Amino acid sequence: MATGRAVVIFLALAILLVQIALGGLAALTNPWIGLFAVLSIVPAFAFAVYLWYADVTMSEPLPILVGTFLLGLLFAGFAAVFNSYTEPLFSQIPIVGMVIFFYIIVAPIEETVKWLAVRLFAYRSDKFDAVIDGAVYGAMAGLGFATIENAIYISQEVLKSTSTDLLLRAGQTAVVRLFAGPGHVIYSAFAGYYLGLAKFNRENAGPIVVKGLLIAAFIHATYNTLVGFVPGLISTFLPAVPHTMAYIGFVIVYDGFFGYLLYRKIERYRGLYEETNQQAPIVSNRDGTDRDEEAKHSAKTDDFDTE
Repeated sequence: MATGRAVVIFLALAILLVQIALGGLAALTNPWIGLFAVLSIVPAFAFAVYLWYADVTMSEPLPILVGTFLLGLLFAGFAAVFNSYTEPLFSQIPIVGMVIFFYIIVAPIEETVKWLAVRLFAYRSDKFDAVIDGAVYGAMAGLGFATIENAIYISQEVLKSTSTDLLLRAGQTAVVRLFAGPGHVIYSAFAGYYLGLAKFNRENAGPIVVKGLLIAAFIHATYNTLVGFVPGLISTFLPAVPHTMAYIGFVIVYDGFFGYLLYRKIERYRGLYEETNQQAPIVSNRDGTDRDEEAKHSAKTDDFDTE
């Protein structure tokens, strides 16, 4: 098992090194371009920090958080390779080809590799000891994925630019990615939450994990589909609204809606945890288990359908 994990990580690192060698991230050597790449993940970082702060059980250790972030960054290469090789098969299909591509390939693959970043490392730690920890580590994996994806998009756009419009195009791309990044954190936080449920509900672990991945993939694919035409429709019917503003408005509404659902889930978990602790904050059960541990797992039967 340890050998398998090492091989997966080695392959991911090799893909990243190939991307660097081929110049996919070369533009980031420009300090201004690098700054744009860093700034593009600020909202995603802020959302991940909120989830870490919202963990009412205890703060997750920084080394595990950083490790999950790095694995999310590394494993993004798997998705990039798979997506690039399969896209031509779908782009030839008229009208619905790319929609099918988003639902069948892009979203499931990207959510799976982010989930894998949690499953191979943080999940195995004894610090992953509460349902909500899955959302925290899922968010960190999503942040890592968004970081490398934003960097690649910005770098590739710069490589297409002339010296006169280099910073302008980098800035424009950074703004677009600024609003795209939080989605990765939200989607993988959902999948991570269900991974947490599965860890403490082992008799139904498989279906729970699959359900979490399907939810994350569906939200992700629907975003990819709608963002391609909804901002254009808004600008068409409301000519006074520029396309960029329509895009920003759409992303805020879309991610805001699912972010709110995630917030409700986290708050419900917080309520269950605090209620259990208030009833018996430091007393142990007769079977020797700690009430605090019982509280951490008190939401293990929570279900997305009860939202």
